[in-house]
Amino acid sequence: MSAVPPPTVLPDSSPTATPVPPAAEKNNVKGIIWMLISVVGASAMTIGVRQASLSIDSRMIVLFRAAISTIFLLIAIGMFTRLRGQMRFTRPWLHLFRGSLIAFSTHLGFYTLAHIPIATATVLFFMGPIFATIFSSVLHSEHVGPRRWAAVAAGFIGAVIVLRPGFSEFHPAMLTALGSSLLFALALTLSRQLASADGPLATYFSSVVITALITVPLAAPVFYIPAWGLIWIALSVVIVTSAMRGYADIEAYRYGESAILAPVAYLRLVLISIAGYLMFEEVPDMPTVIGASLIISATLYIALREAKLRRQVARKSSARAGRP
Repeated sequence: MSAVPPPTVLPDSSPTATPVPPAAEKNNVKGIIWMLISVVGASAMTIGVRQASLSIDSRMIVLFRAAISTIFLLIAIGMFTRLRGQMRFTRPWLHLFRGSLIAFSTHLGFYTLAHIPIATATVLFFMGPIFATIFSSVLHSEHVGPRRWAAVAAGFIGAVIVLRPGFSEFHPAMLTALGSSLLFALALTLSRQLASADGPLATYFSSVVITALITVPLAAPVFYIPAWGLIWIALSVVIVTSAMRGYADIEAYRYGESAILAPVAYLRLVLISIAGYLMFEEVPDMPTVIGASLIISATLYIALREAKLRRQVARKSSARAGRP
């Protein structure tokens, strides 16, 4: 049996992430540029969610984003024959399951951003690759060696330090951040199967539509259309930057190597910490800083290790192809 390379793991919990098709050739400079665009987009989306949550319930933010995104997608698909040709749903139940995971991951993530400092939330969202490593081992029988398991353990220790259970600084939204990362990581492990069967566009489309459908009953008790003002600017930022960030993620990981892109992705925490201080008077405390150091170190190691394994698999494949 031929070796299968480990999956590309995004270094955070992005509800808009889609399967990453390979580029004809790697170009790390292009990858870094796209990752910088992703970092700016993700940071702006986070700030937009927090600002909008000051006026409306987080469930309404999810509903606005999913519904408006669905409308624009339907318009684009209706206008372009090429896009319609990419709409395949050969595994409807898998689409439904993955879309549901994305929907609840988004709800938990937006609830988190509405209730705890955005830097703390972002740190806990970085647990996504750690959960993805566990799921890859369990669901795809990927071999995870003792060093990567040690990185997983270090990440969980970092999360416990940030959570500080039993102390007054603990907030239930810290647990929803972990729940969001866990559900997203599970959805990410399913993305490979759907990307191979139906393509990234159909996979992304189903997740957006299913999120909108699931959110309608959840948002019904708090349904409210706000008057024009800052809230709509914030919602517009959330919608536009979500799409921008999702596309930039795809392009970044198409062109660049994950081990090189991962450190760039963590610039997001710097931008969000600065924005949290300037806009919301939030200052990361020492447990958050210590926990972030452990989590980021663990996820960086996982990214480096996966890159090494990919190179080993590629060399073995090349060697086999060159045999007479």
